[in-house]
Amino acid sequence: MSRKKLVVLTGAGISAESGLKTFRDIDGLWEGHNVYEVATPTGFAKNPELVLEFYNMRRRDVAAAKPNAAHIGLAELEKDFDVTIITQNIDDLHERAGSSNVLHLHGQIFRMRSSINPVLVSEIRGDIHVGDRASDGGQLRPDIVWFDEQVPMMEDAIHVMSTADIFVVIGTSLLVYPAASLINYAPRFIPKFIVDKSIPYTGRIPNLTTIEKPATEGVKELKSLLSGNFQ
Repeated sequence: MSRKKLVVLTGAGISAESGLKTFRDIDGLWEGHNVYEVATPTGFAKNPELVLEFYNMRRRDVAAAKPNAAHIGLAELEKDFDVTIITQNIDDLHERAGSSNVLHLHGQIFRMRSSINPVLVSEIRGDIHVGDRASDGGQLRPDIVWFDEQVPMMEDAIHVMSTADIFVVIGTSLLVYPAASLINYAPRFIPKFIVDKSIPYTGRIPNLTTIEKPATEGVKELKSLLSGNFQ
């Protein structure tokens, strides 16, 4: 018998318990920077040194972080389900926890690309500086989708959503678009779950179960519900 297709959309809340600050923390990931200074093409054109150092710091933070019980719990679900994780996060904690099928909507902190050619991508573990060039001569930048940029993986994510037998949202406010719209592409009557310490407004979504807990506790409860009812 084929395993059910479990699609999970994760946001910053799942990595918060690994010590990575969310965009909306009061003392915030932005650390006093306006979002348009450090996460837009305009900000990069205006002050590339500031933007590159901002993401150099993010890269160091992610390298020092470790997957938490929520990341590990999702990876363990692959024993019983065909799991695809669609993440808004730029960290690699899902992969390090053991998840084998992860789609990064907003890019990855350990990748960099040419400012001229977005498909000229390579790995980066250290820092990027002004003057560092790709093979086409373009200034290197993080391979991150900034505000005011298209989300190239969106079509792939929509296709994955349409194939889901079960859909789960973990640790996202459902306020950042277009990622927040993905819930609308899940088949209408499949089981859906939202795990968050503060459940976002979802409107009238059929077959929705809410688990109002932090990700580590919530994924534990989710696993229990799934194992008891959906295998």
